[in-house]
Amino acid sequence: LSRPEVASLSTIYRRLGLDYDERVLPSIVNEVCKQVVAQFNASQLLTQRDQVARLIQRNLVARAAEFNIALDDVSITDLRFGREFMAAVERKQVAQQDAERARFMVDKALQDKRSIIIRAQGEATSADLIGKAIANNPGFVELRRIDAARNVATTISRSANRVFLDSNSLMLNLMGDKSRDAKAQPA
Repeated sequence: LSRPEVASLSTIYRRLGLDYDERVLPSIVNEVCKQVVAQFNASQLLTQRDQVARLIQRNLVARAAEFNIALDDVSITDLRFGREFMAAVERKQVAQQDAERARFMVDKALQDKRSIIIRAQGEATSADLIGKAIANNPGFVELRRIDAARNVATTISRSANRVFLDSNSLMLNLMGDKSRDAKAQPA
């Protein structure tokens, strides 16, 4: 909102005419806005809108006073950015999302690596324990053989086909080894 200074009405009329506001205000508004906006980057223009508005108002009041025009109120109603700027902002957002996606992939790869290492350590420990169990107790191998035979028998029993196997095929030749050992030793 603007008004002429009453004491300078004759000067305004002589220098600028009756349409003083239409002749002066658009040019000084553009001049002051460009001057103030140049002091801030785009994100500051959005986040520090009040400070920008106060600075524009102060500079506009001072500049309009040179033409004997009093400004009562200044408000920024529309703040637009050029296509290039909007495209740059979009590119920046896409780049940030790509960087975040890459960080996620790196973190996932590190987690996969840790899981593989832990699994390998567990399998090594398991193999070591099985080796010690076999060395300390030969019956452990027999227990494993029985478990394997049970799994084979379960799988075959669920099959629609009819299969006939002897105990050797099922790895159940439990007595065979002892009877063979007994025949090999003469009494």
